[in-house]
Amino acid sequence: MTELEELVLTPDERARRVRVEDVMFGMDWTGEEHPGQLAAFVAGRVLAFGAAPTDVDTTVVYRAAEADPTLRRGDFPVRQLDHLAGVLADLGCTLMVWDNGTDTYEVLVAPTGGRELTGLTHQGLPVRAWNSPPEETAVSLDCPNCAEMLIWQLSATQTLADERCDCGAALFDATGRPLPDVTLHD
Repeated sequence: MTELEELVLTPDERARRVRVEDVMFGMDWTGEEHPGQLAAFVAGRVLAFGAAPTDVDTTVVYRAAEADPTLRRGDFPVRQLDHLAGVLADLGCTLMVWDNGTDTYEVLVAPTGGRELTGLTHQGLPVRAWNSPPEETAVSLDCPNCAEMLIWQLSATQTLADERCDCGAALFDATGRPLPDVTLHD
């Protein structure tokens, strides 16, 4: 049994050989299919661990989003996850995500009592606390010279110092910052 299984599964679930995937909530980067699904999942996991799921709700996030004219597609799920991570911290739990390399949020809940979670994996891919930095970051842009789309997957220690496009256009300076004519995708 892995450390992740011990964290995210209840003793009864482990005895019944429930898989980690069975206690994971998948949400597209644009949001839930139906309002309230994510909050209901999180509340259900908190309840499974024997805690009262008080304030596990995203209604406040929905209200704030309705009044925010700057909200862009994909921002709302991040706000929900930020909110729920705070609620869970107050309940002694941690909101976690499985970084599986797709554009979905694969969410888990673990009772941690404030313990920091590091080095966890599932199927060889990292699982981390929602509010912790990812092990890798994707950087993408369209070359200002030839318009080719370029994408890099960087570890926390890598930079794009002096990177150039195949067409020869300089994209980043010696410190890894994009040059003035280079716009990174969000």
